[in-house]
Amino acid sequence: MRDVTGKVAWITGAGTGIGEAAAVALAEADMQVVLSGRRQDKLQHVVQRCAEVNPARPAVAEVLDVADKTAVAAVADSIVSRFSRVDVLVASAGVNVKERNWHNVSLQDWDSVIRIDLDGAFYCAKAVLPAMRAQGDGLIINISSWAGKHVSIVTGPTYTAAKHAMNAMNESLNMEAGQNGVRACAICPGEVATPILDNRPIPVSQKDRDRMVQARDCGDVVRFIAQLPAHVCINELTISPTWNRGYVAAARAQLPD
Repeated sequence: MRDVTGKVAWITGAGTGIGEAAAVALAEADMQVVLSGRRQDKLQHVVQRCAEVNPARPAVAEVLDVADKTAVAAVADSIVSRFSRVDVLVASAGVNVKERNWHNVSLQDWDSVIRIDLDGAFYCAKAVLPAMRAQGDGLIINISSWAGKHVSIVTGPTYTAAKHAMNAMNESLNMEAGQNGVRACAICPGEVATPILDNRPIPVSQKDRDRMVQARDCGDVVRFIAQLPAHVCINELTISPTWNRGYVAAARAQLPD
């Protein structure tokens, strides 16, 4: 595993969930972390968490809506100006809506999910690529989803489309930027116990949440990928609960007790 001490990581969606866990895990690895999200109070909480695990290298918070392409470019420029490089991008900003299926999803909600989940990841990758190419080294981690690999009514057409597109976009990065030392990984989690579950049309019980993948698990995976040698590319990685609710339901419907 390579030493990532002092390398610079920019995490979007860092205020909660997988983004928060990734930020803390990378801070534990002694990286310089820059946290972006839409809510200052949430970011400050994560800044404090990072300080607890790495007091010698304070995290930096940059409030950002990744759907704003101009703001994304400004934050990326600020990071490069301040630290002279950006080594890792973790594109974790993502949303879904409660009314998410064909019969009730609104045009406005379609636009909002696509702007954040897909366009936002594109804007961030586009913004860091020049610096990464110039360095001859860089890692982009796109937090995709099980929904990026499998079509499901549970996640709805908008989120599913955004994550399928993210996976395709991710591999195009490897095809085009790999020759410049830039690699990309799409992490595709199954159900993870994060606040995004609160927007499910059918509430998820605490018992089910406890059996899901936890945000910290995903943070550990992000750190593992960041610490791999620069010549290694994990193009796509799927992580899911052992107690996979979709699998369990299917098995119970088809198999005898």
